[in-house]
Amino acid sequence: MKNILGGALALGLLCSTAVHAAGYGIVDLEKIVEQSVYIKQQNASMQQQIKPQTAKIESLTKELEALQQRAQQNTKLSDAEKKSMTQQYQSKVQELTALQQKVQGSVESSIQALNRTMDSRIKQVAEQLRKENNLDVVLNKNSALAYDAKYDLTDKMIQKVNAIK
Repeated sequence: MKNILGGALALGLLCSTAVHAAGYGIVDLEKIVEQSVYIKQQNASMQQQIKPQTAKIESLTKELEALQQRAQQNTKLSDAEKKSMTQQYQSKVQELTALQQKVQGSVESSIQALNRTMDSRIKQVAEQLRKENNLDVVLNKNSALAYDAKYDLTDKMIQKVNAIK
């Protein structure tokens, strides 16, 4: 019995020395995204790209509103005039819808590319910080229920993500 107890005690000591406390780092991904120079640049670029289309969307919306008002105010229109106005309205609605879909598709495509690039950059920097700080894991702040603020690597990560060209 003493041999079994002694063996179990020795095994327990051996296992406790083999296990080490995991080094970890915490990052606030939301803050990293908010302070990303790359994202700010890409958003500004995307806004410039779609500016002509958004101006056209606004113009078409105003034209449609004007057509509606004209139709409501002129109750004594001939059938030919009503038909002409209806055709104009439908044509403008189709043009507006097509333009909105085009802009939406362009924006969604840009956002997907932006997300892929940022995901890659964040993972690259997280791995770099993990190695530099001899950490076992780098966690998103939202994944941790509690942590010591001294393990927060967010500011370092923002600097490194922003330094990537």
